[in-house]
Amino acid sequence: MSPALVLATAALAAIAAPDSAARAITHDEALALASRNATQIVSALGDRRNAAAGVRSAVAAFIPSLSFTAGDTRQLPAGGARTRIDANGQVITLPNEPWSYNAGLGASLQLFDGGSRFFALSQAHSRARVAAAGETTQRFAVALAVKQSFYDVLAARESEAAAAAQVDQARQQLRTSILRLQAHAVTRSDSLRSEILLRQAQLAVTTARAALAAASATLTRVVGLDEPITAAPDSGAAPALTVDAATLAALVEEGPAVTSAAAALDAARAARRSAWTTYLPSVSASYSRSGSGTGTTLLPPAGAFDYSGSLRLSLSFPIFDQLQREGRLIAAEVAEDDAAAELRDARLAARASLVQSLGDFRTAEERVASQTATLEAAGEDLRVQQQRYAVGGSTLLDVLTSQSQVDQARHDLIRARYDLRIAHAQLEALVGRKL
Repeated sequence: MSPALVLATAALAAIAAPDSAARAITHDEALALASRNATQIVSALGDRRNAAAGVRSAVAAFIPSLSFTAGDTRQLPAGGARTRIDANGQVITLPNEPWSYNAGLGASLQLFDGGSRFFALSQAHSRARVAAAGETTQRFAVALAVKQSFYDVLAARESEAAAAAQVDQARQQLRTSILRLQAHAVTRSDSLRSEILLRQAQLAVTTARAALAAASATLTRVVGLDEPITAAPDSGAAPALTVDAATLAALVEEGPAVTSAAAALDAARAARRSAWTTYLPSVSASYSRSGSGTGTTLLPPAGAFDYSGSLRLSLSFPIFDQLQREGRLIAAEVAEDDAAAELRDARLAARASLVQSLGDFRTAEERVASQTATLEAAGEDLRVQQQRYAVGGSTLLDVLTSQSQVDQARHDLIRARYDLRIAHAQLEALVGRKL
């Protein structure tokens, strides 16, 4: 067997699919796993819980606070004596009823605070909306990361298939060169060039497999699993937009980034209004009822308590606090101005991102169609050149040129499909909904 045929046999063995213990999961399974395991989503859910607790606390500020106290005390004489000496040297006779009891109930409520509680409630609701928008943002950010890793696996798998096809074509060309060399129709240079082409194709397979392994490992990390996973083959259908550009422009104005910035502005406005309430008086009321008594047992007998109660109304009006209120008011106004600027920037950034992402999607669509036609034409050109070379109608250089065009067209088509999928995922993350 000639060295060229030995090399061809080795190349075929090299492209055999390696064993893999990775479990294949679908696109939807990857998204579902990441939505449960991703640290960003766990943190966003925690922020929502904290925001919900803040709303409950703001509502509870309108409810009176209640407290209850109770206690038993027993005086124990030393050595059984009925008297003892206090710290001043006075002799104290212990009572016949050594147990003393006390119980009390208190309630208090702030009647007027300048509207601070209402503004605090509004601020708490705004923070809850910020947290909700933040969760949506993180969910689509995680989804974008999952889709990118998933599509990396698909692209690497397509590259591996393309490299395998390149090996098959190189093997076929090598056999043709050997046959023509044996017929003394070409020089040994043709067979040597075919061997080089086969080695390059074999290297392309190895590179594609390494990229596939790395992409699968990244996907495993993104979805948060301990076991190795990989992407299951998809239908291959190109993603399409179900809405037009005008609808996308309206949706982006309500996207998670803009919604979060708008809620932050509402919270800043409520904080600024709350700062003004410190210039108003506050009125509060409290009521307490307590009882006390003595006895000879641990538990108080019936009628052992003497009760008394009190009702208190208080008014507080700070006249001068060394300009601290003014400082807090200015800080609140500055925070509101900053929030308004951030909202304006969020809207402009969302619009700019929409233009770019939509342009990338449309361009990728055209590239997919163009590269599909280019690959078909390049494949047909290669077939013709190989047939002509087999009968001596063209040179090996013509065949290699056509082969290079086919390889480049395959690579460009794989890249165009990947860019189309990523652009679609970026649009979904931008508007915060599936398209």
